[in-house]
Amino acid sequence: MKILVSGASGLIGSALIPALTAAGHGVQRLVRDRSRAGGGDLYWNPDGGQLDPEGLEPFDAVVHLAGENIAAGRWTAKQKDRILQSRAQGTRTIAEALAKLPAKSRTLVSASAIGFYGNRGDELLDESSRPGHDFLAEVCQAWEAATQPAAAAGVRVVNTRFGVVLSKQGGALKKMLLPFQLGLGGKIGSGQQYMSWVVLDDVVGAIVHCLSDPSLSGPFNVVAPHPVTNLDFTKTFGKVLARPTMFPMPAFAAKLAFGQMADELLLASQRVQPARLQAAGFTFKYPALEQGLRHVLGT
Repeated sequence: MKILVSGASGLIGSALIPALTAAGHGVQRLVRDRSRAGGGDLYWNPDGGQLDPEGLEPFDAVVHLAGENIAAGRWTAKQKDRILQSRAQGTRTIAEALAKLPAKSRTLVSASAIGFYGNRGDELLDESSRPGHDFLAEVCQAWEAATQPAAAAGVRVVNTRFGVVLSKQGGALKKMLLPFQLGLGGKIGSGQQYMSWVVLDDVVGAIVHCLSDPSLSGPFNVVAPHPVTNLDFTKTFGKVLARPTMFPMPAFAAKLAFGQMADELLLASQRVQPARLQAAGFTFKYPALEQGLRHVLGT
């Protein structure tokens, strides 16, 4: 296939592109800098809704991963608007451009997140579960709704709802690594909140699987099949690093430090299953947390 990737320099995009290339696919990037466009890479301006539909004509599939980092800073009203618009507006720009092309078998794999479900305690969640009502749930609903122009035009749309992606190269694990290596790690809040995680290699594998199977569409939870509580994650992380985990962060301290972000990212509980992905025949390389962490950390 010829595949166009947005967010190519991000954590997932940086791992996905070499995997697609190694599999024999032709890959180009969707870039915001005009000076970098050319040689197959395509310019767009997601903030201004600018993307020439003709530029998409050669591509069989678009993998859309771009969006404002939700953990880049405190969630002020301005930052929350930036998070929402970067996902909804960017996704809509791609979906509307795809919808303007002549009928052809095309695929849009568009990122989403398990934040779709909100804070749900011990409830076991799959793709049929209702959405939540907090800020991230609203963002994810708008994010996925923005793909509808493409779906309505006959494009096969897959919404990949990512969990906490484990990698040394970025994301939550990179931020946690140094404190845990220094023996300063610990549970957050009660530690009973569920964390639905997935190793970066399996994220890449899931995207490739969704690209390759023309029968797949709609939402897919991209999480390992065994979610764990924050306390279990903390103990396992400490075990893999051979470090104690005796420094908890109380809920009030997390809220003081991170504001609303603490409630929705650190203290929220999401016990999510990859039901549709497994039903579609995808096999996780790293279904268990200790195995996944040892792979990621090389221990």
